[in-house]
Amino acid sequence: MGTLSVVATPIGNLGDITLRAIDTLKEADMIACEDTRVTAKLLARYDIRKPLMIFHAQSGRLASERILANLAEGKRVALVTDAGTPGISDPGNELVAEVRRRLPDIRIEAIPGPSALTAALSIAGVRSHEFTFLGFLPHKKGRQTLFKEIASMPRAVVFYESPHRIGKALASLAEVLPLGRTVTVARELTKIYESVVQGTPQEVEEYFKAHPGEERGEFVVIVSP
Repeated sequence: MGTLSVVATPIGNLGDITLRAIDTLKEADMIACEDTRVTAKLLARYDIRKPLMIFHAQSGRLASERILANLAEGKRVALVTDAGTPGISDPGNELVAEVRRRLPDIRIEAIPGPSALTAALSIAGVRSHEFTFLGFLPHKKGRQTLFKEIASMPRAVVFYESPHRIGKALASLAEVLPLGRTVTVARELTKIYESVVQGTPQEVEEYFKAHPGEERGEFVVIVSP
């Protein structure tokens, strides 16, 4: 039977890939990825030439079936995401569950590496021996209720946010968080414009209001316990 390699890739700086990840991608028979253009840039950096296939939340059953068929034929399939570790806020975990259910003899291996979640926590200076990770928050339904739940949680809370909603998210946190809680916003981690803003919810909200040009990129938000 084949092997499914779940490969973590850089979240920004292409130099952050591990040696094992490079070897795994070189040995794979095919690479399943979110966006072939993004993955092609990474492969070109390390002179890797492999067949690519699309696998993301909208690719449907056909993509999953193709991966399963290759695994059943004894091939090695590498699963990557555009950035970070597959299965963390993307459909990689659904594929792994499907492989475990339908092809229980397949070897599934983790090729660990970059993750925006752990990278942000490592530089936040926030007590995080235990924390709650929420991934991307819902766009509309239940969003305000969730912010109230975050305010009542006794442990650190981490979530991802898009540039289109970061301002609204910070405004909601400023509205519901009690005194003593701090907010850390890590932006564009490992990239040229990486920045970290930390303070009270109100201070962080005002910072981004005063610097609208920084409401771009990818954000990790950490609410202190």
